[in-house]
Amino acid sequence: MNAAGIQPVTRGVERPAHDARRGKCSTAASVGGELRSVRGRSPAGASLARAGTGGDQRRLSVEQRRDRLGPYHGRVLPTRGYGGNVTDNRAPQSFEVRTYGCQMNVHDSERISGVLEEAGYVRSSGEGTADLVVFNTCAVRENADNRLYGNLGRLRSAKQENPGMQIAVGGCLAQKDRGEIVRRAPWVDAVFGTHNLGSLPTLLERARHNEEAEVEILESLDKFPSTLPARRESAYSGWVSVSVGCNNTCTFCIVPALRGKEKDRRPGDVLAEVGALASEGVLEVTLLGQNVNAYGVEFGDRYAFGKLLRSCGDIEGLERVRFTSPHPRDFTDDVISAMAETPNVCPQLHMPLQSGSDRMLKAMRRSYRAERFLGIVDKVRAAMPHAAITTDIIVGFPGETEEDFEATLDVVRRARFASAFTFQYSKRPGTPAAEMEGQLPKEVVQQRYDRLVELQNEISLEANSELVGSEVELLVAEGAGRKNAHTARWSGRARDGRLVHFTPSGEVEDRIRPGDVVRTRVTQAAPHHLLADDGVSEHRRTKAGDHWEVGQRPKTSGVGLGLPTFGAPSAESAASAEQGCGC
Repeated sequence: MNAAGIQPVTRGVERPAHDARRGKCSTAASVGGELRSVRGRSPAGASLARAGTGGDQRRLSVEQRRDRLGPYHGRVLPTRGYGGNVTDNRAPQSFEVRTYGCQMNVHDSERISGVLEEAGYVRSSGEGTADLVVFNTCAVRENADNRLYGNLGRLRSAKQENPGMQIAVGGCLAQKDRGEIVRRAPWVDAVFGTHNLGSLPTLLERARHNEEAEVEILESLDKFPSTLPARRESAYSGWVSVSVGCNNTCTFCIVPALRGKEKDRRPGDVLAEVGALASEGVLEVTLLGQNVNAYGVEFGDRYAFGKLLRSCGDIEGLERVRFTSPHPRDFTDDVISAMAETPNVCPQLHMPLQSGSDRMLKAMRRSYRAERFLGIVDKVRAAMPHAAITTDIIVGFPGETEEDFEATLDVVRRARFASAFTFQYSKRPGTPAAEMEGQLPKEVVQQRYDRLVELQNEISLEANSELVGSEVELLVAEGAGRKNAHTARWSGRARDGRLVHFTPSGEVEDRIRPGDVVRTRVTQAAPHHLLADDGVSEHRRTKAGDHWEVGQRPKTSGVGLGLPTFGAPSAESAASAEQGCGC
């Protein structure tokens, strides 16, 4: 086990390759960076084969494969940083990362950007098509595959006009579809999964050298993503993962199959990364995990997440801490106490409900019941009366009856969520729910969905209306309001996560920047936002605002300290985090 707490694994990758000009494709097994002959299946289930015309396949000997690879002989070319040195004998290549899906994907894209910059690529200015376009995909959202292949199709002509351009596909859909991507879109150069973000520059260099697609999908982590550098998207707000993967088996969810079993980072790693962000002026950090409440189980501390929240309270300059997402089954009272007693932990809780029907929760394999969920809500409100509690709800799960749906509406009325992300169930191939009987007609699901949204909007408006006349502290956000350019309003997030559009006045109007902090009074409420049109009573310029003003976004090196301790990181730890030990 290495310093990041990851068990080393034997690497075996499936790498279908193709040359769009010749209409050929092949598959190679790479183990430990070298090609070797394979009988049957490699440790990761890879095979060594070549597909000729008409779909005829034959085994390639090592010698034949080496002849085809030329000077590579199955080895990676000399690299700089985390990938090939793309600046050798040519101008720097520009890149663009397009992200779909959840917050974890957004954070992964920051890692991808950091790895590419480390390898010598430069971020695209946004004018024209970049030399490299990377798609970080989602397999959870409806029509995710259609969206990807549609976008890939639109880039085909751009690549024909610019033969040096490269396209890469990563993320959950890549982990699921693997070689299918290059079969459906032969102009793609590299496909990588959720477990090997750091391999992208090398895959691109191989594809460029061999004029064939490179597909590398690992079945478990190559290295913990936090050991990779990251180019942050925001000057004032940052994501920090506490774990990757998930040990739950919800019948509607494909994430565990694509991201693997839960692996926890050590507390010292997490706190060092949070401290490094705070030292760069970041004011707000969101701790990420598929189930943050299970954090610590892997290293034998069931109460680790509450301790982690308290330790974040000791980090200088860190003003706001959020987290997502907890699972009701693992929610413990010590986390509620830590939230209430740690000043910089925000009074906000996003806890997925999914259904208010115990029968549906059992079918979903959610391992808690409605009363357990409501009990947590009551405890949170008792400790933090003004906390904003939000949730996720699925409507139309297979077998859902009108009685089941009414049970969901009842829980929504009792919980009085500040807001809810509501979803219409749709089949996800590869999940148990996709094979269940009782799939509901679309019109029934739509009708129930509309009723739920109407109820939640009423509750949200009532809750927001209670805030009219109160003062709120806002972290000014960039581009959070679609109508801001027409209304002369700015937007920001209150400590409880609510979106507030505000109108500055006087001299302060020209001095406010995203990343600054303001105080203002709420004048009007809507279901999904608040308005504050009486000007700003306080304005504090921040280091984050300074960085935003000059276009400087934080770049953090990889963190792999492996410290099983709590408390603010020491000076030595912070220094190591900034340098990045990469272990």
